[in-house]
Amino acid sequence: MRFSVTDRCDFRCVYCMSKQMRFLPRARVLTLEELATLGRAFVELGARKIRITGGEPLVRQNVLWLLEQLGQLRDHGLAELVLTSNGSQLERMAVDLQAAGVARINISLDSLDAERFRRITRYGDLDTVLRGIRAAQVAGFQRLKLNAVILKGRNHDEVVKLARFALENGLDISYIEEMPLGAIGDHDRAELYYSSDAIRADLARVFTLTPSAESSGGPSRYYRIPGSDSRIGFISPHSHNFCGDCNRVRVSAEGRLLLCLGQEHSVDLRHVLRAHPGDCARLKQAIITAMDLKPHGHDFQLRGQPVILRYMSHTGG
Repeated sequence: MRFSVTDRCDFRCVYCMSKQMRFLPRARVLTLEELATLGRAFVELGARKIRITGGEPLVRQNVLWLLEQLGQLRDHGLAELVLTSNGSQLERMAVDLQAAGVARINISLDSLDAERFRRITRYGDLDTVLRGIRAAQVAGFQRLKLNAVILKGRNHDEVVKLARFALENGLDISYIEEMPLGAIGDHDRAELYYSSDAIRADLARVFTLTPSAESSGGPSRYYRIPGSDSRIGFISPHSHNFCGDCNRVRVSAEGRLLLCLGQEHSVDLRHVLRAHPGDCARLKQAIITAMDLKPHGHDFQLRGQPVILRYMSHTGG
């Protein structure tokens, strides 16, 4: 895939911490001003959508300033500013996020059982997230979507329960096959793998699923349920590879331009920003040149050691 300024592409800006919560040294992390500069550069090159993701992006100090700056890019060709969140900060920030220009929010929700939710997230409080969802509904975003990573024996028995919750609350939901990123020791990915086909079969026993041609610009393949405005999506990096339609790149907290979620190809944009401050032409040329390195697909494998050692929290959802 080659990049051109007329292509619709996503710029993903990631604030992240590792599973062990080791914070990056401040000097290695892009400043909010550098992130705003990157956002403008991508939009001037033709990017139509920016997603802020993580980790949890809303824990970054003064993040609303960055969102306001990016929101202003709608006057320069940006079609949509969206956010992925764990929901922990939404109760207090939803109104301000909507005012800053965020159009849609994806909220991670893998379980509706409080104890299981805490165990899966390692620290999360389900009630806090549910209050955050309600606050976001009141704030009036264009759409809200739940993201649920489904694992056999962990939460696959909640597939229908999660769908009902989404339908009853006017939310979209996407079920996600686990991405094999980072070394883990608490489960065997192959043994716990639960495919999108299995999830869809679970849902079809209860609901009538009608395929939809709708797209949110991401990898979700959507279905509709008659009588509901909610969309049921499936993100299937293993069972239904979507590499052929991918037009996304990501920028990490350290300024690495990641060209594929499942490859280590990257370009150091932090170096360009700091070695040549204010030189937007050089920055944009570095981005354009990097697109020649974008691979045709990922190397995800369920069995064996992961090819990619960085975690999803390092990369962004």
